[in-house]
Amino acid sequence: MLGICRGRRKFLAASLTILFVPAITWIYLFAGSFEDGKPVSLSPLESQPHSPRYTASSQRERESLEVRMREVEEENRVLRKQLSLAQSRSPLHHRGNHSKTYSMEEGTGDSESLRAGIVAGNSSECGQQPAVEKCETIHVAIVCAGYNASRDVVTLVKSVLFHRRNPLHFHLIADSIAKQILATLFQTWMVPAVRIDFYDADELKSEVSWIPNKHYSGIYGLMKLVLTKTLPSNLERVIVLDTDITFATDIAELWAVFHKFKGQQVLGLVENQSDWYLGNLWKNHRPWPALGRGYNTGVILLLLDKLRKMKWEQMWRLTAERELMSMLSTSLADQDIFNAVIKQNPFLVYQLPCFWNVQLSDHTRSEQCYRDVSDLKVIHWNSPKKLRVKNKHVEFFRNLYLTFLEYDGNLLRRELFGCPSEADVNSENLQKQLSELDEDDLCYEFRRERFTVHRTHLYFLHYEYEPASDNTDVTLVAQLSMDRLQMLEAICKHWEGPISLALYLSDAEAQQFLRYAQGSEVLMSRHNVGYHIVYKEGQFYPVNLLRNVAMKHISTPYMFLSDIDFLPMYGLYEYLRKSVIQLDLANTKKALIVPAFETLRYRLSFPKSKAELLSMLDMGTLFTFRYHVWTKGHAPTNFAKWRTATTPYRVEWEADFEPYVVVRKDCPEYDRRFVGFGWNKVAHIMELDAQEYEFTVLPNAYMIHMPHAPSFDITKFRSNKQYRICLKTLKEEFQQDMSRHYGFAALKYLTAENNS
Repeated sequence: MLGICRGRRKFLAASLTILFVPAITWIYLFAGSFEDGKPVSLSPLESQPHSPRYTASSQRERESLEVRMREVEEENRVLRKQLSLAQSRSPLHHRGNHSKTYSMEEGTGDSESLRAGIVAGNSSECGQQPAVEKCETIHVAIVCAGYNASRDVVTLVKSVLFHRRNPLHFHLIADSIAKQILATLFQTWMVPAVRIDFYDADELKSEVSWIPNKHYSGIYGLMKLVLTKTLPSNLERVIVLDTDITFATDIAELWAVFHKFKGQQVLGLVENQSDWYLGNLWKNHRPWPALGRGYNTGVILLLLDKLRKMKWEQMWRLTAERELMSMLSTSLADQDIFNAVIKQNPFLVYQLPCFWNVQLSDHTRSEQCYRDVSDLKVIHWNSPKKLRVKNKHVEFFRNLYLTFLEYDGNLLRRELFGCPSEADVNSENLQKQLSELDEDDLCYEFRRERFTVHRTHLYFLHYEYEPASDNTDVTLVAQLSMDRLQMLEAICKHWEGPISLALYLSDAEAQQFLRYAQGSEVLMSRHNVGYHIVYKEGQFYPVNLLRNVAMKHISTPYMFLSDIDFLPMYGLYEYLRKSVIQLDLANTKKALIVPAFETLRYRLSFPKSKAELLSMLDMGTLFTFRYHVWTKGHAPTNFAKWRTATTPYRVEWEADFEPYVVVRKDCPEYDRRFVGFGWNKVAHIMELDAQEYEFTVLPNAYMIHMPHAPSFDITKFRSNKQYRICLKTLKEEFQQDMSRHYGFAALKYLTAENNS
């Protein structure tokens, strides 16, 4: 950027030199032609040797002046050459072609606006600032529907947040799926000076459903047409973006372009960079009417107040009705209708320079919009192929996109200095809770983790499941990190019912997971698995937060609280549904225990029945879970009784009991103070007991723990004395909280702990 500024300064200096040096020279000559206040003629006649005024000194002076003039002319010649070279390299130099000039600073049609567009240029260059107040709020509207589009919006928003220096107000026209995902995401993202408002896209369907549309965006691809009606009536202007946009500059520069609109200009658009509207892509290709190449609606500047006064709603409807009589349907959704309106009313458009929408679909002229990386403003992946599109510089664009795709969103939680943020109750409560903690406490980091707000992206992949109508459906609930991804396919093969998983990942790991899942036939064939990404933050693994996230987003009346390292027996899903009815779980407070076993072998011939499992148990191929390191955790299950049991039997709670259970979805959450390794499940089972849940062991159910390398947290527990001290402190505080909450009945937990 600095290099460009210096180049333009040289350009300016050269221009001034060419203008002023000759002028100064002629002034000097003219002044020198006066003698004693009288003009001295420099005509050839008077400068001959025989002239009475001729002297040796004046002859020498004249020769000196002539030499100086030749020097100046030579300097001017060199400067003109440099200027010519500078112009040929300058982004302001227009490079024509036979149809239309695609310059760096494409104008809006008339010469005055063209000059304004050139001045607009890269307004961040050479010290020029956008005509936007420091704390002025920039309004952005995006139509978003479904799981994939919700992921795309996140990347778009990251690119905007990365460059922005102004408060932002996003207006999201979203269906119920996108609203659930993005509302949770922004609520947990907690970015200062960013406001989000949602508008129900499903309510708008009736406004555009009468328009047949062949575009892959479906009915939602037409909703930009009704923004004047959808957005608040007091909102005067808005930038409208497609979800497949990536910003490479501050969005305030685009917002500043509104000040260049004149007369009846109400739409800011970039010319379409493909030949689509020229109608020559294939034989009998018949596009909608458009002005020249037409305009692309991936980036739109809308002057809403003027559009409403012009009766935009009536304007586009009449145009669409007229054209549909012959065209029958739209091919490019709202873009076709916008262009048909503009064809009839060209005065509506302010043509944006094409770097505000560099369109990367196949066979576009996008390469003529930029000559250097610094020229890029907005990249538009407007091909169904997205990142696989053909383009000379696609690797560069792909890398830029991937940078934001994998960028740590937590780093974008930065304050805008000098711009006060709106009061946020959640943020204020969080700050109050954190301020009450003692930073000198050796267990401060443990206590702080309880209040950490982790950015959460629900339903990262497509999810589609309707629970069984008989109200017996059960969802398997588990949590995992990147090092346990290999368990997903095996679990899906063992459990055919719905699954809710919370994954603790960084932004980059989330993309690795996405590629892994999309490359797996097993995972892609399952639409009843909800993947919820909880983004990494802090030094501990927030195991109970992850469990709570997975528990909260189930759609079935019951859930099986498992762990990712366990494979359920084949047929367990159907067995549990029958047990729910048999044990009347709907009307009783029961926790159904699935007995847990383990193997030390990475390759295991999984038992297909209880009899086969008992045989493997006797042979030493299987063991009861953690019998050799933590017997107390599952001893109350009473495995000796289970061997011969044919009916469910009840067991009593004991200290450190942590079985895997099936419960109703309204059971209490896990306690977030327990992070990493230790007491995370024990505390939950203790609370179930305090709430008088009855523990019932299922006689024909089982699950087997598969071997894996020790987790980082268990390694810390074993090697770090302070870790163990803090865990003991948290246990004691939890027990005290239980006593205060449940009264006399909870005293047994203190007694049991002391006796154990």
